[in-house]
Amino acid sequence: MAFARAERAFLQTQAAFHKNPQDAQSACAFAIACFDLADLETSNARRAETAELGIAAARTAITQEPKLGTAHYYLAMNLGELARTKRLGALRLLGEMESEFKAAIALDPKIDYAGPHRSLGMLYRDAPGWPTSLGNRSNARIHLRKAVELSPDFPDNWIGLLEAYVKWGDKSALQSQLAPAEEALQRARKTFTGEKWELSWQDWDREWQKIKEKAAEGSGALRSPRQKNQ
Repeated sequence: MAFARAERAFLQTQAAFHKNPQDAQSACAFAIACFDLADLETSNARRAETAELGIAAARTAITQEPKLGTAHYYLAMNLGELARTKRLGALRLLGEMESEFKAAIALDPKIDYAGPHRSLGMLYRDAPGWPTSLGNRSNARIHLRKAVELSPDFPDNWIGLLEAYVKWGDKSALQSQLAPAEEALQRARKTFTGEKWELSWQDWDREWQKIKEKAAEGSGALRSPRQKNQ
């Protein structure tokens, strides 16, 4: 059902974009729809094709309206979807993603529930570190925390931050944030409701359960902050 809904939005926004190819808002709407559909594709070929359409649409929007933060954000998001399809060559896309997320932060940091900070933080969290790529724990922490600050009731922001603490073995930070995160998720269940959010909640609940399981494992799974760089 989620795929069918995304596909309908893709076709509708594509038609509007083709009708007004120089209209920044139409181009941006199509870029958003491309990302939503690409994210659900199971075929790498289809995901890449859809993401490339989104990249082109976002670039068109930026050409027409350079200060449109949403266009910069969804250019980066579609680049991310394209990167998912590439075993070789993915790393070269990360620098442009970083630049576009930064541009979105400068223009409109609250897009998509603080999406530019959240996504940039996850990029720094998950990318290989120097000298291979731009992964950076300090930068990841800054942006993931900022996403929680700007949009504290959006589940993705908390989950992205807590997953970072799990990855880094930062037990004390994880334990200190579990309670506020759980309170935020309970509030979110009353806000993000309906068919639109069903798939998201499946993901959020699954990831939240993994986080709680890791927290419950104790020192065997999570090193103390003093040990994390050893």
